[in-house]
Amino acid sequence: MAGEGWGGHSGRIVIVGASLAGLRAAETLRAEGFGGSLTVVGDEPHPPYDRPPLSKQVLLGRVRAADAGLPRRRAVDARWKLGVRASGLDPVEKRVLLADGEHLPFDRLLIATGTRARPWPQSDEARLDGVLTLRTLDDAARLAERLDAGPRRVLVIGAGFTGSEIASACRERGLAVTVAERGPAPLVGALGGTLGAFAAKLQRAHGVDLRCGVTVTALRGSGGRLTGADLSDGTRIDAEVAVVALGAVRNTEWLAGSGLAAGPRGVACDAGCRAFNMYGIVTDDVFVAGDVARFPHPLFEYQMLSLEHWGNAVAQAEVAAHNMVSPGPRRRPHLTVPAFWSSQFGLNIKSVGVPTFSDQVVIAQGSLKEGRLVAVYGYRGRVTAAVSVNRAKWLEHYRTLIESAAPFPPPAGAADRPESPVPVPSDVPDPKVLSHGPTVALTGHLPDRRLAVVVRQNG
Repeated sequence: MAGEGWGGHSGRIVIVGASLAGLRAAETLRAEGFGGSLTVVGDEPHPPYDRPPLSKQVLLGRVRAADAGLPRRRAVDARWKLGVRASGLDPVEKRVLLADGEHLPFDRLLIATGTRARPWPQSDEARLDGVLTLRTLDDAARLAERLDAGPRRVLVIGAGFTGSEIASACRERGLAVTVAERGPAPLVGALGGTLGAFAAKLQRAHGVDLRCGVTVTALRGSGGRLTGADLSDGTRIDAEVAVVALGAVRNTEWLAGSGLAAGPRGVACDAGCRAFNMYGIVTDDVFVAGDVARFPHPLFEYQMLSLEHWGNAVAQAEVAAHNMVSPGPRRRPHLTVPAFWSSQFGLNIKSVGVPTFSDQVVIAQGSLKEGRLVAVYGYRGRVTAAVSVNRAKWLEHYRTLIESAAPFPPPAGAADRPESPVPVPSDVPDPKVLSHGPTVALTGHLPDRRLAVVVRQNG
């Protein structure tokens, strides 16, 4: 049997996913003394690379896509299977099945398959030359090349963080850009109504042709090349490049039939990164980390969170790797407060906590008018998140308030002269009304929409 002889620091570990979480987990395993066989599987041909620069420096031509590799913290003695997709998991025989026909036996498995860009739903339109997504190294190289060619107009479909960063890069290059967003404002799915309205003004002030409350009903082409798009309000856009920024799809299809609690929202695990099976029973040999994981967090009512955040991938990978080689009493939980950052239109936006887990928001420092501020979010009278715009040095203070469940709204400090100290509803929209997805998915209930479904079974 594949699991015989497992001793924590020997045996066979397989990591499926050769990106940030997979690399940091492999490094942590070796740092913690794992001396057994280690295999890392990745569906892309490239060694692990950094994704945040792809929508920022790479699109601005400051960094080549090929130079976005991740620095190695330490040597990792591993077998790298790159450019090969995992096609299945046999949990009984404890084997990962690969698309090239190889079977990889394991004693411990880490699932770190992340996400991929959600494609344009009409496949014939998606194949038009000029229709692109942005998720991978190759995607970024292709898009940068198109922007270098100086298209007359770029259409960005979706105004989440990726879509907004692409629009920002286009304007910085002097390119005309139209952004189409189904929801009421950019970034509203991640930051709520107040900062969504701020982001809309910001984009328009920088010359973005921002269209909210509309969908792209069709992409048009001629001779196999994109020429433009039709919008739901009856208008037409002429564009040579369209970037589809409709959020992410979690890479879980290869786990169909594995018996794990895996689906479109990710792979469910406990706070120690151990995967649940489909009956809610925790496994002891399969672990999960990074964007593909759904995990409970005590600060957010033990809701299952899915995070598309760089810092979360690193922290969760380190916890998962530690727990894979540690006996039960020495295992630790993944309790990091979520954090992310974005650079767009000359502003540095940073967040701690979960802004969507809120019912109210207050501008605690600075003002929307001056574009330097800290917005603090609360739920049922306690602080749950903070977002800074060009004022990041204060976030550590708010992280402490979140971790200690401090009362909301927070008391004003002597240096604070907030423009509007009165909390207002945070206006977090239902994700169904957005074309961009939130970077934090509360995969249980939304705080202001409590709904219980009771299924009665006869017999």
